[in-house]
Amino acid sequence: MIYDIVLQQIDLNEVKTMQTANVKKAVHELADKLSNTATWDDVIYEMTVRKEIDQGMADSDAGRVTPVNDVLKEFGIAS
Repeated sequence: MIYDIVLQQIDLNEVKTMQTANVKKAVHELADKLSNTATWDDVIYEMTVRKEIDQGMADSDAGRVTPVNDVLKEFGIAS
C-alpha cells in the first residue's frame, strides 16, 4: 500500500532528467572504485543502489515522503 502511494507521486521523467545529467560521470566513478575482481553482478548491484538512493533523495527534496509514524503503523510496529 505504501509503495502504491509512492509510485503514484513519482514523476519518472523528472527523475530521469535529473539523473542523465551526471550518469556518465557517475559510471566512470563507479568503474574506478570497483575492485579488479568485480563481476557484472557487482556492477549492476552498485548501479542499482546508486539509482535507488538518487530517486529517494529526489523524492525527499520534492516533499514526497511518508511520516515515520505512518510507516510504522502500516507495518504494525507502532501502537
